[in-house]
Amino acid sequence: MKTSQLFILISSFIFISFSNAQDIIVSNISEYNIALSKVNSGGTIILKNGEWKDTKLLAHGNGSKENPVIIKSETPGKVILSGDSGLNIYGNHVIVSGLWFKDGKITSKSIVQFRKNSKEFANNCRFTNSTISYVGVADDSIKDHWVDIWGKNNRVDHNNFTGKTSSGTTLVVWLKGEEHIENNHQIDHNFFGPRPDLGENGGETIRIGTSANSMKSSKTIVENNTFKQCDGEIEIISNKSNDNIFRNNLFIESKGTLTLRHGNNALVENNVFLGNNVSNTGGIRVINEGHIVRNNLMVGLKGNGYRGPIVIMNGVPNSPLNRYNQVKNVDIQNNTIINCGPMTFGAGKSDELSLAPENTVFANNIITNTNGGRILDIVDNTDGISFSGNIVDSEASADSRYFIKTSIDWSVLKSLPMPTENNPVLKSVTKTPKSPIEDITQSNRDVYVAGAFNLNNTGMPKALLTRTGPGWKPNIIAPVVKPEDLIIEPGIGTLSKALSKTKDGDVITLKEGLYILSKSLKVKSKVSIIGSENGETIVKMIDDIDKPFTYFLRINQGTSLNIKNVTFDASHSRPAKYAIVSPDKLESDLYELSAENCTFKNFTTQSGGSIFKAYNGTMASSLNFKNCKFLDSYRGLNLSYDKDNLGKYNAEAISIDNCIFKNIEEFAVNYIRTTPNVNIKGGKLLITNSVFDKVANTEKGRIIRPNGIHEVTIKNSVFINSYKALKPLNLEGVNSIIKNCLFDDSGFPKVTKGAKEQNMVYKSPKWEDRNNYIPSKKSPLQKENNGREQIGLRNK
Repeated sequence: MKTSQLFILISSFIFISFSNAQDIIVSNISEYNIALSKVNSGGTIILKNGEWKDTKLLAHGNGSKENPVIIKSETPGKVILSGDSGLNIYGNHVIVSGLWFKDGKITSKSIVQFRKNSKEFANNCRFTNSTISYVGVADDSIKDHWVDIWGKNNRVDHNNFTGKTSSGTTLVVWLKGEEHIENNHQIDHNFFGPRPDLGENGGETIRIGTSANSMKSSKTIVENNTFKQCDGEIEIISNKSNDNIFRNNLFIESKGTLTLRHGNNALVENNVFLGNNVSNTGGIRVINEGHIVRNNLMVGLKGNGYRGPIVIMNGVPNSPLNRYNQVKNVDIQNNTIINCGPMTFGAGKSDELSLAPENTVFANNIITNTNGGRILDIVDNTDGISFSGNIVDSEASADSRYFIKTSIDWSVLKSLPMPTENNPVLKSVTKTPKSPIEDITQSNRDVYVAGAFNLNNTGMPKALLTRTGPGWKPNIIAPVVKPEDLIIEPGIGTLSKALSKTKDGDVITLKEGLYILSKSLKVKSKVSIIGSENGETIVKMIDDIDKPFTYFLRINQGTSLNIKNVTFDASHSRPAKYAIVSPDKLESDLYELSAENCTFKNFTTQSGGSIFKAYNGTMASSLNFKNCKFLDSYRGLNLSYDKDNLGKYNAEAISIDNCIFKNIEEFAVNYIRTTPNVNIKGGKLLITNSVFDKVANTEKGRIIRPNGIHEVTIKNSVFINSYKALKPLNLEGVNSIIKNCLFDDSGFPKVTKGAKEQNMVYKSPKWEDRNNYIPSKKSPLQKENNGREQIGLRNK
């Protein structure tokens, strides 16, 4: 008999063997409520197959372990709870099985709750063999949870949770009140399916506790689950309480980490993380005290920074509960990391996060890769971390204070590399008091070696063998979501609300008027924002804001923004630093920005401010600006924050066409790649028919800084009134050229290393309308006068 067939038979026995002579079959909610009173001390209610729309089930009673109250479907998966449906489980020994919450819209904050209200909770109850898929909220202001677990000794198992797109954690364990402390809940054998990036906090798949209750003991076990493409936010699992166990779980292509965010004394063991080379897939992030992280396998995780395979954070002195406690007394041993991005120790170091890890052990781990990629990023001092027996098999450099570099002899077991017996260096490591006595396959370590596996291992980790989800297979089809045209009125927060619920292809149309922001906006899908063609559409910060925001718009990774006919005005007593920013640092999925007929003005903050900022580790596929104005600001476009990282840059291509930069104190464009040879391919800048008026007007001012960019073309453009600048730009490399440009009172461009300069004009532009940069009939900007092409602005 096949394993899967045996599992189904066993599952069927588990789910239906509690039935007895008191079985009651019901076909509607009225019959159900009558039947419930008859099984209060034990018995079974069977829900007839079919659609139960807008149904609120109260599943309660006082059963016993031997005679529970059971509510189950006639056929598992054939009872469909649609619309605004929900389930409250409370009392003692109540089991609910075989339901499918499908494609509904709820008005409450939960679908399944292990309580009736704030006083009546569930104990020794179970939600099993069920599915929740693509259930949304009726109102986008609702931050809902699909499952809220209260009480003690409850179990959520063998379920499928797929397609949560609304704000709010998928499954939450609550510790608010003594009734929920040391709850001993079990969350096991569930399949947590795809969840898209929420674009903000609150997109966890599981959260155990809250910041306020994070020093309380939960004793929740999360084991034998699958997390596939759970991308809601950086914390796939957010541990926020004490004494929890995470073991034998499988993470597949999930863009985040198992995060020990708050609370102490977690055990993280025997988990498998498979990134399949998907960007931003991560492993385990460690904060707080007393944790043990051992026997975990990580393969093909491509995240770095906070999304590295193992991340040890810095802490905050006297940290409040909602910040970062210092890492202390943590033991990280016998993990195997294969072809992953770099680990990070001391992550987040700043003036606030100033406490490096203390009394922490990092021992007997194996790190290997075939691409010579970085092994470890050290951000703060490591005096508080004890390193021993860590083996590196890679062409990458490895500090001998932390690692033993060697070549490991591998065999392959079902596509997984396994160390063979022919590895004496793996046997040479030394046990510590907390070294595990078993390996990741739960085989005894008769001979203690580094890494997660015994030598010559022939078994697979339990996480790769366990069947998760219900005993029946739900045919889940993602709903087709069509793009919409959204017409938004001016006012306070109207644009914020519209942008928060967009999906790919949506077009937000703004009217003439003022759109006032009280917080930064995040673009989390591929959208267009179109302002009025006949009047001015202005976006500004609200005047009486308590805490000014840093930027107007952030474009999340994997998204795009097309914006047209909008003015971003930063004039304020405490102005925003940036109009638009890239994804956050180290978020490396491509994004795209296109701006047309837009104005950006009064971004005057000098402490690093600019109109556009690209954070380090990010990459735009393209940044396109057409018919735009950049006025009265400190800096223009700043893509320089990877200047200390060899070969890194922040946009594949930048295009600036028919634009005006006027009264910019520093540069118009700062687009940098640090490279030993500018002729190595990387980066492209195209500037055409644009005007640079009084930009970088200092002796060492550089109007355009394309340092290290492989291909730069500047043509048909005007540079005026930067009279202090001696060398307003410096072009390098055989693929760079400046041609048919006019310089007046703006120094002389420099070309080196094979760059070309052609048909330059050094004379007055002779304006007819100086304010609008319209040349006179005799101007050298006119094609008929220079004999080549129009220089300066074209008619729109």
